[in-house]
Amino acid sequence: MRNMLLAFSLLGASFAYAQQPAKKPLDHSVYDSWQSIGTKLISNDGQWVVYTVTPQEGDGSLVIYDRKTGQSRTIPRGSSPVVTNDSRHVIFSIKPLFKDTREARIKKKKPADMPKDSMGIVTLASGDLQKFPGIKSFKTPAKGSGWLAYLAEKPAADSAKAKGKTTTKTADDDRADDDKGGSDKNENGTLVIRQLKDGSQDSVKNVAEYTFSKPGNNLLIEITSEKKDSLSRSGVLLWHTANRKADTLSRGYGDYKQFAFDDKGEQAAYFGTRDSAKSLQQFYQLFFYKPGQDSAITAADKNSSGIPSRWSISPNSLIWFSKDGQRLFFGTAPILPVKDTSIVDFEVAKVDIWNYKDDYLQPMQLKNADKELKRNYAAVYYPGSKRILQLGDQDLENVVIPAEGNGRYALGYTDKGDRIQLQWIGRTLKTGYLINLEDGSRKKIKEKLDGGYSISPNGQYILWYDLVDKQYSTYHNATGTIVNITKNIPTQLSDEEDDHPDVPEPYGIAGWLNNDKFVYIYDRYDIWEVDPTGKTAPSMITFGKGRQEKTRFRALKLDEEQKFYNPGDLLVLSAFQDSSKYNGFYSLQLQAKNEKQRRPQQLVLGANSYLDLLKAKDANAYTYTRASYTESPNVYTGELNKAVKISHTNPQQQEYNWGSASLYKWTTFTGKPSEGILYKPEDFDPNKKYPVIFYFYEKLTDGLYSYQAPAPTPSRLNISFFVSRGYLVFAPDITYENGYPGKSAYDYIVSAAENLAKQPWVDGKNMGIQGQSWGGYQVAFLITQTNLFKAAWAGAPVANMTSAYGGIRWESGMNRQFQYEHSQSRIGATLWDKPELYIQNSPLFNLPKVTTPIAIMANDADGAVPWYQGIEMFTGLRRLGKPVWLLNYNNEAHNLVQRQNRKDIQRREQQFFDHFLKGAPAPQWLESGVPATEKGINWGFDTK
Repeated sequence: MRNMLLAFSLLGASFAYAQQPAKKPLDHSVYDSWQSIGTKLISNDGQWVVYTVTPQEGDGSLVIYDRKTGQSRTIPRGSSPVVTNDSRHVIFSIKPLFKDTREARIKKKKPADMPKDSMGIVTLASGDLQKFPGIKSFKTPAKGSGWLAYLAEKPAADSAKAKGKTTTKTADDDRADDDKGGSDKNENGTLVIRQLKDGSQDSVKNVAEYTFSKPGNNLLIEITSEKKDSLSRSGVLLWHTANRKADTLSRGYGDYKQFAFDDKGEQAAYFGTRDSAKSLQQFYQLFFYKPGQDSAITAADKNSSGIPSRWSISPNSLIWFSKDGQRLFFGTAPILPVKDTSIVDFEVAKVDIWNYKDDYLQPMQLKNADKELKRNYAAVYYPGSKRILQLGDQDLENVVIPAEGNGRYALGYTDKGDRIQLQWIGRTLKTGYLINLEDGSRKKIKEKLDGGYSISPNGQYILWYDLVDKQYSTYHNATGTIVNITKNIPTQLSDEEDDHPDVPEPYGIAGWLNNDKFVYIYDRYDIWEVDPTGKTAPSMITFGKGRQEKTRFRALKLDEEQKFYNPGDLLVLSAFQDSSKYNGFYSLQLQAKNEKQRRPQQLVLGANSYLDLLKAKDANAYTYTRASYTESPNVYTGELNKAVKISHTNPQQQEYNWGSASLYKWTTFTGKPSEGILYKPEDFDPNKKYPVIFYFYEKLTDGLYSYQAPAPTPSRLNISFFVSRGYLVFAPDITYENGYPGKSAYDYIVSAAENLAKQPWVDGKNMGIQGQSWGGYQVAFLITQTNLFKAAWAGAPVANMTSAYGGIRWESGMNRQFQYEHSQSRIGATLWDKPELYIQNSPLFNLPKVTTPIAIMANDADGAVPWYQGIEMFTGLRRLGKPVWLLNYNNEAHNLVQRQNRKDIQRREQQFFDHFLKGAPAPQWLESGVPATEKGINWGFDTK
């Protein structure tokens, strides 16, 4: 009887399971509402976690979570939140309704008539919410609390109902007689300065820009003149939060830029000019203010001692004070020639002149022309002595000041004279200099380095990595001593798996200990503590655990203001395990007395991805985003080994047939063990046969536990979409042999396809391939070598390496030679040295062998792969009568940017693979095409 009851029970359970409705496959309607986590913050006291949830298209929301009570509050359309330094308020923008903005765009309304943002303030203790309509921007002090400034579209009285006392303070009425004319700026409004504690506020009209000091004790405000008001004047005000009064620092018609305070918020600096924006030349001055002055003084202008002849102050440079406030750094630049306004534009030639002696190719010069026009060179002003030192110039463009700017030395480097080789190597050689910040003198310390320089936080050492020697060296700035500091490290410090025909890149450094006592250097898995003097032998602070367990440790920077480590600091390390692809976090304490604390301690490690870790400044509380292929990204908070989930994005995923991701291993034709990610539908039935799409680039298995949102992608395969609709997707890792990239792709991808085809649940007769860019090239190559695949999709492929070799990457203006000789294309030789390799690896020369139908995306504004590469392949296959289609998304780049184009290509990709791999009817665009006369009217999606 017991056995009979058990049998009936099992039968009943099976029957009940069978009656459950099948989950829906994903379709193109799901994209817009699919959510992601946007901005994420944690308050300094650790009590509050604030994050935004953003749909792909539509209205998002802001969530405020109280870690003490476990309660959440959701604010519709909240975005760009800030938690005040005292953890008492959350301030945020409130976006207009998506439908309203969309409607306004349809009606082509002017920017001034578009729906405007509002601002919200939540008082965390009470939960009170205040809303302020028509707000352009808002700012709070970085370290101080209690104050908020926001720029309103309308006068303060109309834009918000102020709580408590409201007054209007104006600057001292010391207008100059020669200060006349209207402002060149029109983006001004009313600035409201609000005291968060009691809601009292003050306002300043005609404000163009404003900046808080870090402590919040002062506020710099740029005001502009009104054309209708002859008494109004442009100028700069210094607003004191202590007495809610303003001093006038500068007054005069013109423009002001780049406001800066010292760390104490007492000294201030900015650029200013009296020249109109319509002037043929604008000459800026550097203004400086310190307590006790009546107004800001002109610290530097084009006539100042220390500024080179025919140079001036550059308004495009940053201004910043050293930590101790004794130095003010800014930039200068040569005075550009005045444009000849007598030249009639339509009567002069338009020509680009290419010269073989040019440092940079003409397309690169044109691409960077605006950047070069704004290029500036470092200088320093000493407020105490009123001295100016020029630090950089056209022979030494790059100047790196130590982190706090207090030290005696700076780093300078230049690649001048070694830039032409950028064309075929892809990088330049750099000569390094030691710059004395006290007298401006410089000393050459290293010539023609193939690598990179940095300077220690306290400025005692210059560090460099030599790509050829694969070693780090230091230069002791005080003594001039050069030491190879890593020669006694037994492990390789550069990429052990690099398969390019070039020197491998280093794994990098984690940072420095205070007083520049040690530098922390990565190998593949572990972290080394290295003495910059070379006197003490390097020691591995991760105790070999990384290499022993094949786990990569990397130190996470959880305090943006921290310039260096201190003894006793608790480091949080990200961890990635090579074999399992697990991710997680470990901790270790620097130079702890207890050996256990010095060793890496596992906090969490598992089959998930962990992103955007944040730590509360004053509490042992963290927040991060966790996800996997099956788990939508969600926010977690708490201690790292006890975190709890507080968000629940995409609950609708449960309604759809999702899938799983697992490692699949096989051996290539050449006997190399390899692995890839196999994605299967959630309702996978091992008794059925499934079509397969292979998606590849280089190595993808590190992303095993990444979430693949169903989204209209820029070009890559929409993996979750196809898996949900009954496809297997396989993403194999590929390792390349120099000179034979195509053959290498064949070895890994085709061997994987043949291996998978032996599985009883794989439909080996219906397999397709998809790739973009480098993946697109491999797709194009494979179909000339095998007829194993029934359909192929190639985005931005290179079809002819012989013509692509000399082409231009228009996005950067760089020539493509370096890519073949040293980088991704992996030929490792010039076209004239090894022409046979270029031909052998070019799909174009083997097009007669193609039997696989292929769709090509080649866009006319592609800045990486010239779109004529797709045209060469299309016209060649068309000439041979092969089935081929080409999609050119007008004015689109290498990867699609416009969302409507992303949606379009997803539909076409689905129709393409459904037709060739599942036997679905062919749509018009595949069957007969869409005539140009019907462009924009008929999209060709319909089937007969």
